[in-house]
Amino acid sequence: MNISIILPAKNEAAAIGTTVAAIRRHYPEADLLVVDDGSTDDTAAVARAAGARVISHPYSKGNGAAIKTGARSATGNLLVFMDADGQHDPADIPGLLAKLEEGHDMVIGARQKGSQASVGRGVANGFYNKLASYMTGHTIEDLTSGFRAVRATKFREFLYLLPNGFSYPTTSTMAFFRAGYSVAYVPIHAAPRIGKSHIRLVRDGMRFLLIIFKIGTLYSPLKLFAPIAALLFAMATLWYGYTFASMGRFTNMSALLYTGSVMIFLMGLISEQITALMYKDGG
Repeated sequence: MNISIILPAKNEAAAIGTTVAAIRRHYPEADLLVVDDGSTDDTAAVARAAGARVISHPYSKGNGAAIKTGARSATGNLLVFMDADGQHDPADIPGLLAKLEEGHDMVIGARQKGSQASVGRGVANGFYNKLASYMTGHTIEDLTSGFRAVRATKFREFLYLLPNGFSYPTTSTMAFFRAGYSVAYVPIHAAPRIGKSHIRLVRDGMRFLLIIFKIGTLYSPLKLFAPIAALLFAMATLWYGYTFASMGRFTNMSALLYTGSVMIFLMGLISEQITALMYKDGG
């Protein structure tokens, strides 16, 4: 198989050499590409010395931007994405590729219990998985895992959708489901990372609600908007029943809740049409 292994890296000089060497032991002939996302340390030099092909961004553009650079520059017809911080074991790559050989289009390394960096992150990822499973109607075992193998031609269809930040795994997974492509999971164990994480609790925690809405709008917006609209409609009806029974009149609050319900439902309908247009060319 013609494989490209892509590692986005920013200030990972402490880990990148060991990671690249481990991959080279398993896949000495693979196109091993490290995308240096504007590192201020020796990440690029260490990766090159360990045997990787290196592309450097002149400044930091984001993890997702590094993924897109790697996907555009890769020579393989199968792409494997891994973290550069030592969390992912190259020995798990054959399991992902074997699933691709079975006919799947994307195979994701699903982190098992004990692999999450913190309890809070584990809870958040569990919530993402349940929400995404509801949206797609398929069981999603790990929505945010960065260890995955994909068919290059199909992954490149959705490069324009991928964000430049850390949520590229979420976007790519939902895009594949939306396009009707086959997605599978292989259980993996992620080791503790080497060095300091680039994720910040407060800053990246603000992405929580944005990711929730992105999951909805990337797949089926009405599944997200319709329940909210129904809830507001029910609240308006209950409040109207209460005020009519106690005061004999229809209040402004009931009108506001009914109006909000209709507006949110219409927003869902419009979002559904926009989503369909987004996938017209790729899917």
